[in-house]
Amino acid sequence: KSKIQAHLLSILMHNSGLIMQKIFRFFLLYSIVIPALAAAQGLDTLQLKTIFDVPYLPGIRPEFVAFSPDEDRVFFHWNDSSMTQRKQYSVNLSGENLEETDGDESIGSLLSPNGKMLAFNIEGELWISDSNGENKRLLESSQSKNENPVWSPDSRQLAFIREGDVWITSVTGPLVRQLTKKKEDEPDFRIRHWSGDGKYLILTQHDTSEYWDLYNPQYIHKFVEPGHTRRGQALITVSSFEIDSLRSRELLKGVIYLNNITANKSGTLLAIDHMDKFLKEREVTVFDLENKTQMVIFKNRTDGWIYPPLSRLDFAPNDDKLLLTSEQDGFSHVYTLNPDGSEQVQHSQGEYEVSWAVWKDDQTIVYASTAEGPGERHIYTFSLDTGDTRKFTQDEGYRYDFNLSPDRRYLVYHKTYWNEPADLHLLDLDRPEHKENQITESVPGRFTSINWQTPEYIRYPSRDGERMISMSVLKPVNFEPNQKYPVIVFAHGSGSLQNVFKGWSINFFREYMFNQYLNKHGYVVVEVDFRHSTGYGREFREDVTNRMGYYETNDIIDALDYLDTTGGFVDLDRVGIYGGSYGGFLALYAVSLAPERFHVAAALRAVTNWENYYYANPWYAGARLGHPDENPGHYKRSSPLTYADSLTRPVLLLHGLIDDNVGFQDAMQYINRLMQSGNHDFELMVYPSEGHAFKQQESWYDKYSRIDNFFERHLKRKKEMEPFLD
Repeated sequence: KSKIQAHLLSILMHNSGLIMQKIFRFFLLYSIVIPALAAAQGLDTLQLKTIFDVPYLPGIRPEFVAFSPDEDRVFFHWNDSSMTQRKQYSVNLSGENLEETDGDESIGSLLSPNGKMLAFNIEGELWISDSNGENKRLLESSQSKNENPVWSPDSRQLAFIREGDVWITSVTGPLVRQLTKKKEDEPDFRIRHWSGDGKYLILTQHDTSEYWDLYNPQYIHKFVEPGHTRRGQALITVSSFEIDSLRSRELLKGVIYLNNITANKSGTLLAIDHMDKFLKEREVTVFDLENKTQMVIFKNRTDGWIYPPLSRLDFAPNDDKLLLTSEQDGFSHVYTLNPDGSEQVQHSQGEYEVSWAVWKDDQTIVYASTAEGPGERHIYTFSLDTGDTRKFTQDEGYRYDFNLSPDRRYLVYHKTYWNEPADLHLLDLDRPEHKENQITESVPGRFTSINWQTPEYIRYPSRDGERMISMSVLKPVNFEPNQKYPVIVFAHGSGSLQNVFKGWSINFFREYMFNQYLNKHGYVVVEVDFRHSTGYGREFREDVTNRMGYYETNDIIDALDYLDTTGGFVDLDRVGIYGGSYGGFLALYAVSLAPERFHVAAALRAVTNWENYYYANPWYAGARLGHPDENPGHYKRSSPLTYADSLTRPVLLLHGLIDDNVGFQDAMQYINRLMQSGNHDFELMVYPSEGHAFKQQESWYDKYSRIDNFFERHLKRKKEMEPFLD
């Protein structure tokens, strides 16, 4: 017995020694590596704190405001110190003579049809001035606010809204006249157009009486406040109001998405572009205001949903022809047609997207498209006379947010390229030989001192061979081809959005930098424009109809398999996924439906129950999944809450307590389901003073520090400990 005891003790001491040796080796390794890494991180390296702190590392993107009345300057909002608060600035058309113009309320005002006067609001008072901003004078003041000014066609009167009713005032005399007298419980009026002959005002009303109440309690005050908000879909009425007779004619009424209202120059014809409440059907109706007739001239229907930003409608400047953009052939393209619906002609075609189009003149259309590839946007003009297309931009890049000057000569927009945050650029459309001109310099020097890695832009086929999908890949610094690296997938928000393109992220600039931070710390970072994303045609977006999450997850898995097959450098046994809002939903969905492919998930402000989101945003959820009472199966199979009982992978949830978009209710329902199923392998962080879009830099830093630590523990340290614990 004593011999056996001695032998067991000897084994125990031997094994204890081995364990102690491995633990010693482990801490020795970290005692060498961590200080070395810290020493290597100087001010010229990308650090987590600098990503989320102010002043912002990439600066503040300038936001276009207006052209000056004489169109020799461009006004924009910006902060020259890279801080949050913006002021107003202007530059000339060459990008020179930067001036601060903050406090000039006339900028962005309404120019009269004769081009001689400006109209603008100052704290609810109605003012006018000469077109150069001089000779300002108060036109109308009252104890109530005067809002929504609209010029008469002869530039002699202004219509405006006071306490929900329509008034008009003369700019040359003391005339002030109230036109409408709505009932107390009747919706406010809004002026949409003053017809060209001066006889009619086009008015809209939004009845929100059927909205429902949502609550987002606020706990940081002395007493808890309910945080009340109302959501729903309004009953919209469009009417023409005859000024002389004070009679109104109802043109359109319903729970609709009102996309656009446009009138011809003479004001006799009015075109209304609208969709049904779930964006399945689109109609363009033309009204003859004089003859009181109407005609539906265009219809389009889909089983998925029509995307409003790609649905444009406008009369030519001096002609009755209509410009229309539509996805009726599968991709957004440019059409023209007559106001009776005849002579409909498609002017662009192919598997690319026209994202924006307007009239330059009665025979020329200027537009932006992805004809060069889905990761680029260039600017073109098309002549109806000759049928010729002219490309105005040559440099690779992604262009967005287009603004045409009132005389339709100059175009101002944002342009970005890899690791180059967007600045404002200008094109002179009358001088095609001139190159696009950068007119703002908004990127700080400290940003350019960082060695940003250029993502690899890859197009790969989906597993069914039906779709080509875009992804961007960041390989680790000091990449070794024969080594396998842990992978982190970033899933973009919104769902209907494009974030894989040849440029600096428009909507996720912090995540763009965080991905570079992860890249510098040994991860392969992958982003996929999964199905549901915009920029790739209607069918690509609509594949997810009635079943969100499924195709998106498969597209990401296909991206990982593509990288493994073509490069072999991704460790498919160590894959994390993170995202916010829709990206947070997708992270939870993917780790639930494919736990063998995704090993950990971090979800920010995530939708866990799509039925909750229907009541926060019926336009979004209803278009994709229908009404929850009529289509409960669509909502159940698309919600991570459904699969929470069987979750086997660790998850991190981060949510703002006063989020009025994706309510905190989603996080609570999900956590409750996890606990009821006996699952304790989750983490939760609550931000009491944050809504859906976080505002405080401390909150941004905190949540991404937690995500970084979460991935470190589950994807890297656990793997690095294995040799010492064998």
